[in-house]
Parts: sequence; C-alpha cells; structure tokens
Amino acid sequence: MPELPEVEVVRRGLARWVSGRTVDTVEVLHPRAIRRHAAGAADFAARLKGLRIGEARRRGKYLWLPVAGGEIWSAVPEGAPAALVLSEGHGLAVLAHLGMSGQLLVQPQDAPDEKHLRVRIRFDDAEDTELRFVDQRTFGGLSLHDTVPGDADDLPDVIAHIARDPLDAAFDDAAFHDALRRRRTTVKRALLDQSLISGVGNIYADEALWRSKLHYERPTAGFTRPRTAELLGHVREVMNAALAVGGTSFDSLYVNVNGESGYFARSLDAYGRADEPCRRCGTPIRRRPWMNRSSYFCPRCQRPPRPTHGG
Repeated sequence: MPELPEVEVVRRGLARWVSGRTVDTVEVLHPRAIRRHAAGAADFAARLKGLRIGEARRRGKYLWLPVAGGEIWSAVPEGAPAALVLSEGHGLAVLAHLGMSGQLLVQPQDAPDEKHLRVRIRFDDAEDTELRFVDQRTFGGLSLHDTVPGDADDLPDVIAHIARDPLDAAFDDAAFHDALRRRRTTVKRALLDQSLISGVGNIYADEALWRSKLHYERPTAGFTRPRTAELLGHVREVMNAALAVGGTSFDSLYVNVNGESGYFARSLDAYGRADEPCRRCGTPIRRRPWMNRSSYFCPRCQRPPRPTHGG
C-alpha cells in the first residue's frame, strides 16, 4: 500500500485537477471497486451525481474527497413537513482505498481506457478531463461515507480511529512520546501502528530507523524525549525528501494523477538494499523477515537490543 508521501502526491494532483468540480456521471465498471459501499454501484453513482467535490484531503495513507450540494433530507422549521432541500456541506466524503495497485488518474475523456479501469467519473464543466480509478489487483476501491460531525477536515467516520500523521501541523509530539512509552512494544511496530502515528509504512520506517541508528526491535519503553524527538525528526525528513521527488515507485503500480512515477527509490539508504554497503560505514545491509514483511538494517550502525532475562 502506498505510504504518506505517495498518497500526498496524489492528493495534491486531485486538489489541482478535481477539487471544485461537480460530478455529472459515474460509471462503475467492476463491482469490487465499490464493494465497501454497501448500497452498491447504482446507489454510489446516483448519490454522487450533482455533488461538488471539495478540497482533497489526506490523513496518513488515507485519501478522501469531501462532497457537498445535491439533494438530502434536512430539518425544517417546527410544524412544517420535512422537505427535500439543497444543502452545502452536509457531511459526506468519497474515501479512496488505493490498496496495493489503485491509481486515481486524471485523463482526457477521449484517452483509451486503461486495461484495469474500474470507475470513471465525469464532470459537468467544459473541461475535457475525467477522473479514473484504475486497479490491477482490485484490493482498493471507492466508497461514500458520512463525515465526523464538526470535524474541520470532513474526516470520514470509518477512519476516525486513525491517528494524525507526522506532517500534520496538529500532530502532538509530546503525546506521541507518552503513548510510545506506554506501549510495551518495539519501535518499528510502533511506527506502523496507524492508531499511534499514521502514514508510516515498511519503507519509510526502515529509512527513518536507519537514519536514527535504531534497530527495529528496540523496545519503546526506554525511549527518552530527546530520542523520540530525534526519531520523529528523521521520519519527517525522509518523508519530505520522498515528497520532493514524487514518492517511491518500484514498478508502474504507483503513479501520480498524471501517470508519472516517483523517484525516491534511487535515494533509499536501507530498504531494498540487502547485501549492498551501508552508506555510513560500508557494512553490508541485511534483510530479515519481519511480520510477513522484511526489515532492512545495518548490523553495525543499528545494533540489536541486548536480550533481557526475566527473574
């Protein structure tokens, strides 16, 4: 699944090309693409028609488009019958799950359909572009959800449990440190816990840990505030560096809205570099199986924690 930098690149593209436009038609070409929308394809298409797309938003790895306008049931003055009225900002959002291979592409309407095109959204303005959801492995999808009442970001209620990410201005470093200390876990597990800190996946966890000279199995209970601050600093550094070059693409499955790949894979210091020399000390990078994934680390710079013996 794409991590924060890749999803942010897509969000920025949607903000430029899609936000502010009004949906004209929605065509669902594969039912799995809207399987998280329980009411089905026809309902998804009908409910989106006529809605205006708001500012594209992201929390961690999750991306959504708030929608406004359209016809909904609304409260009216006491004593009057309920009425179907137009309402702005009535608390709905299209949540995009990119999964392993999902792509949101802005394409000319006359461009040939992609082989794995799943959903097509056209708009009612004069522009000749449309939004396409393409997904080779069909693990991703689009769905329409209520938003958390009063939330300034129109956060979909189904992801209300997701923590803020380290590039969010409202991320609380002190609260993160306290939570890190309370969790009887190890540092990489903590970084991948989306209820603790969102947006960090396997690639950027390994990169931040390499920069911090921390082994992935280091217990978090002993972290000091300066150590936590240093780790967060490296997490932010590596994510901002990835953002600057469009994210990390190892194949054609991750692209931005224009179909372009990111180039951060060329700058990785640990992830995917097994047996290559560490850029700091020259020791070969090692790869170890870890939670159905892999961890890449330098055995010299990132010493494993000493084993503890229970009494």
